[in-house]
Amino acid sequence: QVQLVESGGGLVQAGGSLRLACVASGGTLSTYAMGWFRQAPGKEREFVAAQSWGTGRTDYADSVKGRFTISRDNAKNTVFLQMNSLKPEDTAVYYCAATFTSRRVIVVISGQYEYWGQGTQVTVSE
Repeated sequence: QVQLVESGGGLVQAGGSLRLACVASGGTLSTYAMGWFRQAPGKEREFVAAQSWGTGRTDYADSVKGRFTISRDNAKNTVFLQMNSLKPEDTAVYYCAATFTSRRVIVVISGQYEYWGQGTQVTVSE
């Protein structure tokens, strides 16, 4: 049973940066597809970024392309989301997710993820 714990959220001014981390236990993330999702108040959870395992292929929501970067450190069993040029509309609870799938597969649909973290709040002020 994989357990995921996110950290790194907080309050930041527009234009600032944050780096979220997702540490896994109970499994080796090097063989899991990983994703980041977010949910703002009153809205549905939406896809932010995803990365396959093995090749490190990535995909991003259009709203974050060029600003956010997903990466992983397999030695630390950790996945990161570097968020730059933050905007107020990025305010949400951010969740990391993991699922075991074929190498090179990127998973962008939340329902296809098996494991989820508890979320970390990101608030971007004007």
